[in-house]
Amino acid sequence: MSESEEVLRLAGVGKVYNPGTPQESAVLHGIDLRLARGELAALIGPSGSGKTTLLNLVGLLDSPSAGELYLQGRPTRELDDTARTRLRNEAIGFVFQFHHLIPAFSVLDNVLMPLMIRHGKPGAEDIERTRDLLVAVGLEGFAAKKAIELSGGQQQRVAIARALVTHPALLLADEPTGNLDTRTAENVFELFRRFNAQFGCAVLVVTHDQRLAAGCPRTVELVDGRIVGGAGDVSGSASR
Repeated sequence: MSESEEVLRLAGVGKVYNPGTPQESAVLHGIDLRLARGELAALIGPSGSGKTTLLNLVGLLDSPSAGELYLQGRPTRELDDTARTRLRNEAIGFVFQFHHLIPAFSVLDNVLMPLMIRHGKPGAEDIERTRDLLVAVGLEGFAAKKAIELSGGQQQRVAIARALVTHPALLLADEPTGNLDTRTAENVFELFRRFNAQFGCAVLVVTHDQRLAAGCPRTVELVDGRIVGGAGDVSGSASR
């Protein structure tokens, strides 16, 4: 892939917790991973394989112990907290298993939150963008409702709209359908596919659901902190 297409690149990334202590634990080993604009990839692997740790690194919520992580071509390992937070808000959208909405806020305000964090009071363009996303996720009639009044599937759709409102280059989803019934999970996953095509953002979805993973054009498999299977520019390297 060309540099202009590359959204994410991990080069020899490792993660060790409590280094130099009796509690030292190496979780990731020499991870090499590339994700291009418009790619939709599932990240799978058994519990304890390092999926959450890897997602935290990719989401700039933590820093690698070794190697480098590039986001839109920019190295991130040495960024300070302020720069890391700014880049995360500008370039990454998050959807979690637990939606983390603010219960007492309206649906509209929950979706607007990343824009308000970015530049304060939302303008007319921000509100229009938010309403367009609520239409896209089928919640145009729910803008004024409190988040707590919605069903689990509706709340997850609000979370997806919130993740997309900044038009991120990279969308990360951590078990986004884990608390949903089969039909609702399929509907939510279809939204990921649709927005991946519509906005061209790279999407990385952590899932235990093999059916949903099979619906992604690319699957990356992580076992014992190493990538052991995947398509495209994905490889695992370095031995213990």
